[in-house]
Amino acid sequence: MSAEQRPVNSPVLTYAMQQRSDREDFYIRDKRGRAALTSPHRHDYFQIQINLGGDTVQHIGGAVRPFPHRALAFILPHRLHLIPHPEDGDFMLINFSQAFILPQLPCDPLDLEDVAIDRAPELSPFQFQEQLDFIFDESTFAEITALLERMRGLDAERGFGSREQLKGYLLLLIGRVCAEYAEPLQALAADNAARRGRRDALGRVRRYIREHLHEPTLNLKDAAAAAFLSPNYLTHLLRKETGKPFSQLVLDRRMQLARTLLLNSEQQVGQVGAACGFADEAYFSRCFRRENGLAPGKFRVRQRGSAGPADE
Repeated sequence: MSAEQRPVNSPVLTYAMQQRSDREDFYIRDKRGRAALTSPHRHDYFQIQINLGGDTVQHIGGAVRPFPHRALAFILPHRLHLIPHPEDGDFMLINFSQAFILPQLPCDPLDLEDVAIDRAPELSPFQFQEQLDFIFDESTFAEITALLERMRGLDAERGFGSREQLKGYLLLLIGRVCAEYAEPLQALAADNAARRGRRDALGRVRRYIREHLHEPTLNLKDAAAAAFLSPNYLTHLLRKETGKPFSQLVLDRRMQLARTLLLNSEQQVGQVGAACGFADEAYFSRCFRRENGLAPGKFRVRQRGSAGPADE
């Protein structure tokens, strides 16, 4: 698969920490530790990926961004993503739980992008990964790789106090990134980029719905994949931004189109239903009556009858 291609049709799996890590709080490895995942996926923990060699791209949320040598990627829990590493590339990754990094933050993992950066500044690289590329010069990257080696040594030989040291090194790493990118991170926070990112994601979903509204098989899973979101995250996003589930959003669009076609075309009721994504005319009529108070044929007659002679 080419790094430039956008992978949206593969099955999407959610991984728990214990499935991809040796421990449930913190885990660091290089590419030899486990086989890399090669299809879009999500997990219920935080992840940082560090590119040690081999330019590629990263698909994260709705964005496709460059991921060259000396770049870091910050991935929130439950965020759909994929980094297709080249065979001759090299990388390191860190997995850690929310309880490990932010035990004091009682927040649903799906709401982490809404936490203000002055409340939890260590979240900011994760919150704005879709808007920024975290790429470092050789000197700064040498500092980062030195921290990684210390973490690897501690994680391999855990003892009393190792967990606290690991958390300290992890915060040093994130803090170094925050200091290097302080200005754009703070500007994005002030500009409410997370909310803008959600609006952009919903725009992609609405565009997909418009383009596939005539298909009876239109569903949440495919719409989420087309926008490079997870179904769970899209459901959560729709509730937060519209107050509606996906099925109601689709039904509203179909009813709007049905009313337009009934009033402005001579298509029969069954044809209108089919154009709106209903494979069964009787089911279309039931839905239309429930949403509009009249059967489609009566709706057409009544609305055209009240339009006046100029519209006849």
